[in-house]
Amino acid sequence: MALQPLADLRIVDLTEALAGPYGAMLLGDLGADVIKIERPGAGDQSRRWGARLPGGESAYFCATNRNKRSVTLNIQAPAGRDALHRLLASADAFLCNLPRDDSLRRAGLDWESLHALNPRLIFVSITGYGRTGPYAGRSGYDLVAQGEAGLMSVTGTAETGPIRYPIPLADMTTGLYAVIGLLAALRAREHTGQGQFIDLSLLESQAAYLAILAGDFFATGQPPQPIGNAHPSIVPYQVFQAADKDVIIAVGSDKQWAAFCAVLGLGPGVRDDPRFADNPARLKHRAELIPILAARLKTLAAGPLLEQLRAAEIPCGPINTVPDLLADPHYLARANVIVQAHPMAGPVRSLANPVRLTDTPPAYRLPPPTLGEHTEAVLAELGYTPAQIAEMRAAGIV
Repeated sequence: MALQPLADLRIVDLTEALAGPYGAMLLGDLGADVIKIERPGAGDQSRRWGARLPGGESAYFCATNRNKRSVTLNIQAPAGRDALHRLLASADAFLCNLPRDDSLRRAGLDWESLHALNPRLIFVSITGYGRTGPYAGRSGYDLVAQGEAGLMSVTGTAETGPIRYPIPLADMTTGLYAVIGLLAALRAREHTGQGQFIDLSLLESQAAYLAILAGDFFATGQPPQPIGNAHPSIVPYQVFQAADKDVIIAVGSDKQWAAFCAVLGLGPGVRDDPRFADNPARLKHRAELIPILAARLKTLAAGPLLEQLRAAEIPCGPINTVPDLLADPHYLARANVIVQAHPMAGPVRSLANPVRLTDTPPAYRLPPPTLGEHTEAVLAELGYTPAQIAEMRAAGIV
């Protein structure tokens, strides 16, 4: 197996649901030793979400928790907190999504206490609203962040009203920012020798997606409006109905516009019409242009149409279903579906890490863990004897 870039790092993951677990999984894919701390007897709340795999495991949990070791610890009890502190004393990073600072202080998991314990430790805090500001301490979930961050205000159409993104976009984006922040802090630590505190929020991770829309608002003072499946700044760049199925066509330049007209058999009367001759004109006259294109596209079968558009170097594609994608020959040719042997569920499939490194690629060393699967092994690494571990188990500490 090739050397992995994060193979010398230990990450303690005290997060649940999705944002933190997803980020921690990506770090595990890159070689980090990720130790997931869970409540005895209950575990991560996502273990009870979604479809069931053979043996009763949650497909939701398994999708975002490979390459981790699961340790159960009751951190409400002094012995459980002591074990966690032992683990953190030599760890490189700590991911935590407990929202309330007073809860962290009671457990000795606040930044000041942990920095004194291990000055090299990097603390990655993931909360709904961040650790400062008027909303600090509020609980936050993905859908709430999608709404409060303004994203849902530009989804759908005037007729449908706001529409939730059907994936947990806020959670997964925050997980990605957790990885970015942690890698930056690790690089900084090489120079300073010190860890630091990283304050991430679902709200701000979602708001960052508004970069272009906010830029337009700053420039014009006009709030962005929902326009369905069309692009707010480029025309034509949207979903169209072909004769047999919907397709996406993205004409991003005036050169592509001329080629697009040729494929559709639209002559100079449309191509060179001053209302449509360049993108600013097409944007201004979207309402006149789109019906002309839609009427023509409805007469063309999707398959041949897409082939001709690709031959003309016009970005386009079908709207795949999830099964369509997972059977797509290109997607499969790039090894995007992995299979791991799970002790309860048998073969478990998940999607590969999309980061492709030639010399130090992601590896899929561990399947998603069963609850507490690695408790004894990790505690033994910390110096606990078998008798001490048995005593902790009898007392409900693990």
